[in-house]
Amino acid sequence: MTIHVSIHDVSPACAGDVEAALDICAAAGARPALLVVPNFHGEAPLLGDARFCERLRVLQSEGHEVFLHGFFHRSHATYDGRWSYRRRLEWLHSQRVVSQGEAEMAGVSAEQGRRFVTDGESVLREAGLRIDGYVAPAWSMPDWLLLDLASRGYRFAESHLRIYDPAARRARASVVLNWASRSAWRMLSTVAWCRGARYARPFVPARIAIHPSDMRFSLLRREIEALLAWARGDIVPRAADLFT
Repeated sequence: MTIHVSIHDVSPACAGDVEAALDICAAAGARPALLVVPNFHGEAPLLGDARFCERLRVLQSEGHEVFLHGFFHRSHATYDGRWSYRRRLEWLHSQRVVSQGEAEMAGVSAEQGRRFVTDGESVLREAGLRIDGYVAPAWSMPDWLLLDLASRGYRFAESHLRIYDPAARRARASVVLNWASRSAWRMLSTVAWCRGARYARPFVPARIAIHPSDMRFSLLRREIEALLAWARGDIVPRAADLFT
């Protein structure tokens, strides 16, 4: 099965780590998609760093896809007692289990979420970037978001367990291989997950998701290098190739 590689949380806030991840991918013959955050945590506006914008334009001209990756990449939603039981569980799972308050689209209203997408599109286009797809922070993909992306003509999006072509109304199962570094327990558990999930390779397309923070840990760098070597020969340059 095919395998796609991406670098998440691309922002001026972690430019050095992004370059380190690009170097590791290039050594393995991979050209990863770049998941760009317009204003990471509200502290790193993309348009405030002209040199970084130029670097992204060069990378895109060399064949790297650019995906819009939320707007702030941090949730501003807090629990409201008026929420339904289902919505409460979804918010708790997204913010406390899957991420550490990074699931930006979990808990916000559809109206607010649509504004985030619109504003994010404006930033990337002003930076001179073509938007090749959308990936929600922490892969939090509420139903309204998929419908909104379809109305905007997006051809690629993804959640933890599936990939989507919103405009064509099609989806496919896919496994994500990624690491977490916020604690020793999470790091070791995700290393174990990525090693075990390799066995799904004959059955479903896979996505290798690298985060800039991974570059700060020698264990994770070695794991990523090993995984990219394992994937060599099946890595595809475009996310849409996962559907073929």
